[in-house]
Amino acid sequence: MIQTNLKKLLDVVQISEIRGAVDINISAIQQDSRKVQNGDLFVAVKGTLSDGHKFIDMAVDKGAIAVLCSEMPEDIKEDITYILVKDTSVVLPEIASEYYGRPSEKLELIGITGTNGKTTIATLLYRLMRLMGEKAGLLSTVVNYVDDEEFKATHTTPEPIVLNQLLSKMVEAGCRYCFMEVSSHAVHQNRIGGLKFRGGVFTNLSHDHLDYHKTFAEYLKAKKMFFDGLDKDAFALYNADDKNGSVMMQNCNADKKSFAIKTIADYKAKVLETHLDGMELVVNGNDMWVQFIGHFNASNLLAVYGVATLLGMDEREILTKISMLKSVDGRFETIKSDDGVLAIIDYAHTPDALDNVLNTIDQFKNNGQVITVVGAGGNRDKAKRPVMASVALKGSDLVVLTSDNPRFENPGDILNDMVAGVPVEKKRKALVIEDRKQAIRTALIMAKPGDIVLVAGKGHETSQEINGERIHFDDKEVVNEYFKGM
Repeated sequence: MIQTNLKKLLDVVQISEIRGAVDINISAIQQDSRKVQNGDLFVAVKGTLSDGHKFIDMAVDKGAIAVLCSEMPEDIKEDITYILVKDTSVVLPEIASEYYGRPSEKLELIGITGTNGKTTIATLLYRLMRLMGEKAGLLSTVVNYVDDEEFKATHTTPEPIVLNQLLSKMVEAGCRYCFMEVSSHAVHQNRIGGLKFRGGVFTNLSHDHLDYHKTFAEYLKAKKMFFDGLDKDAFALYNADDKNGSVMMQNCNADKKSFAIKTIADYKAKVLETHLDGMELVVNGNDMWVQFIGHFNASNLLAVYGVATLLGMDEREILTKISMLKSVDGRFETIKSDDGVLAIIDYAHTPDALDNVLNTIDQFKNNGQVITVVGAGGNRDKAKRPVMASVALKGSDLVVLTSDNPRFENPGDILNDMVAGVPVEKKRKALVIEDRKQAIRTALIMAKPGDIVLVAGKGHETSQEINGERIHFDDKEVVNEYFKGM
């Protein structure tokens, strides 16, 4: 618990009106009324699903002594302080940062954004720094780390209070670096406001999150806002192979550097040989062997190399340690049966990511068949559903369309949307099996020695979201159970 003077916190924001005393100490800042305790400041934020202003009375009843709001409530209680601001979603990150002592200014904070590759790059940078003897933190879709202490991840980018709390823990633990995934939602909702970034990385941009952003242009704009906000003393590392890379840099004041596999760039790599257990690369003129495969992973590793170089690490040591890194959970994770069927678990849940994985499989599949199990999430971007099915069919001999986090939608309706992307001439190559466990088992039953079964979409996830419930489900567990029972 951090006792902080409310007046000191409010010095960093513009206030429209105050009712009540401000020279008081608060025990914590809360955005969720259910978490409020005696002495807290409750911040009422209008979210996409609910409006915090509706829960002001609840927060006060639970012990809040101050309320920060964008709309003054009708029921004003005499012993409570009410602070009116123009937009609490803008103010919250600033006061959260101030409350926790502006921790981002005491770290080398690197933000990674883009459609695909964020988790891999952030996680590998965290692992690389620890291999180099440095203390570091990680904020990712899969898990958050404060040095070697693990904290559960609930969002790709945490809410401002949790985010600054974790950054503060990193400072306390003696961390020098933090590598953080920055989602388009987080930028648009101003979750990263009040943070100072040492650098930013742009991976790529493809079809995703249009359920939220509505258009690709708005999605791009949200990503670009991150780079527009970087200071002159920061760096911006972008993927020159992606046509949107240069767009991201247009109004960026940071020191701009590029990485690429296919075109001229500051950091360049070439894939010399690919095998199932890794590939040989040339990185800025240096030969090296890495325990990853695929051009998309070569690009991810190049971004890792670029960031480490820009942070002043020794080039030879960077290359040596990168060769020791291994795949992130649920990212092209391989499991082989005793009779020679290879299963690959991958998080690919966008058309571009799925295409990249299937192209990589094509490089070493020999004469075996490729069978892909894939679905699409509910209450998300509907336009990508038929595209996912089309991409899967293009790169596979057989496809099993199935459920993948239907959330509050009917799984059958989602599958019908996917089936719309199956050309008439390829109908025989596609099966529809709603039950995901049965779909995976069917794909494995159909596979012969030498075949490859790609289970795409969920990767590291260990649950299915169905009608508001998280039901345990792990693709890897299903595959392992089947192989053990063969």
